[in-house]
Amino acid sequence: MGKRYFCDYCDRSFQDNLHNRKKHLNGVQHLRAKRAWYDLFRDAAAILQEEQTKKPCRKFLQTGQCDFGSNCRFSHMTEQDLEKLSAQVQGEQRSKELQQEGADIPPGTIEDWLERRAKRLSAAQSNSALPEKPAPFQYPPGWPPVQDLPPSLQAPPPGGWLVPPGLQWG
Repeated sequence: MGKRYFCDYCDRSFQDNLHNRKKHLNGVQHLRAKRAWYDLFRDAAAILQEEQTKKPCRKFLQTGQCDFGSNCRFSHMTEQDLEKLSAQVQGEQRSKELQQEGADIPPGTIEDWLERRAKRLSAAQSNSALPEKPAPFQYPPGWPPVQDLPPSLQAPPPGGWLVPPGLQWG
């Protein structure tokens, strides 16, 4: 059967030889799939600029569907979508300006929580002669609700995990 080439963009495989690979990589289906993949990672400013230059798709605005889908040359964004995207771009620009000015990261981020934790641990080590009650466990701000976290990120129950007698690891 020979070697096979699998294209991650198109999610298909074919016999791997120079002719087939060149034909596939220059094919319309592959180029569209590759463009769709990289479009997922474009920044909001580039998307906004491109969508503002396009005319609205009448078929999509009337029915909510378009036969061409993502290949349509007209815009499938409503005025509200464009306003939201514009607000997102302005927010990103403001945050970049704040970072360039040397402003601190806003409070409530994981970095802030880690910094406070490091200070608390260093203070506990310097005052190790004094017995302290450990601080109650708290999740960092911005994390999802506790019930949505995987078990590996959930806090241990009070008193620790129960270890059944006779349990052997390894």
